This record gives sequence, structure tokens and C-alpha cells, in this order.
Amino acid sequence: MDSADVTGLQATLFDFAITELVRQHRQSFQPLWTRDSWVKLLIWLSLNCGSRGDEEGMKQFVDALGPVVISRMRRVFFERELDDLDLQVMGDPAEQHVLVLPMAPGVSLDLERATAAVQRVGLQELVVADQNRWQQLDAVVAIPRLELAT
Repeated sequence: MDSADVTGLQATLFDFAITELVRQHRQSFQPLWTRDSWVKLLIWLSLNCGSRGDEEGMKQFVDALGPVVISRMRRVFFERELDDLDLQVMGDPAEQHVLVLPMAPGVSLDLERATAAVQRVGLQELVVADQNRWQQLDAVVAIPRLELAT
């Protein structure tokens, strides 16, 4: 096995491991679906990796991971896949809207299913309840977050 194959396998293993680690622990950091929960995960990870608990230690940890890994971790942290509804929910608090989209191409999405998904993942208190303000785009429902709705 040449070094490129070894490096590729190591990268794949790292990606798999970090993705599963984030998925397994994302419910542990309250309040869910907030910047605070994301920061708590990063602090927990950095401390468990031996970083200092101060601001400089956190900055070094985040810099060491790099923007690609941090972006991937954040996406995994703020998304949920609901297999029984065949829907994916993306609720990053840095975004103006929570997005609900079908996991399979060509599947239609109505507001009733989007509502069920939002309730299932516990986002109903963080989004605008008035469905007249929800946007049905091609295969996506975009729901305004409350703190950005005013």
C-alpha cells in the first residue's frame, strides 16, 4: 500500500470518527440548537484532547482543526436525519432559517410534514409558529428563526 492510500484511509477514518463523535454527543450540550451548545461541544473536545481551557487554548484547538473540519463538525452538530419521515432538518443558529428537506430526490414536502419534523427535533420554540411566514421553495421549507424574525 503506498503512502497516498494510507493517508486516504487515515483521512477517511478521521472523518468517520469525528462525525460519529459529534453525533453521539450533540444532545449532551444544552440548550440544544444554540451557539452555546456548539461552544460547549468545542470546549469539551478541546479539553479531552489536552488543550488548555482558556481562550488561547480554544483558539489553538480550533485553528489546529482548520476551517474544513470545523465546518463539517458544525454541519453534523446542527442537522438531524429523520428516517421515518424521510426528512432532514438543518438548524444552525448562525443561519436565518431552519431548513427542512426530503432526504430522497423528487419527494414532495408539505407544511404538515415539516411541522412534524420541527417538533420531533425540538425546534418549535425557536422558530416562527405562523406557517404563513414559512417559505416553501422547490423541495425545501425555510422557517424563520425567532430571534431573527423581528
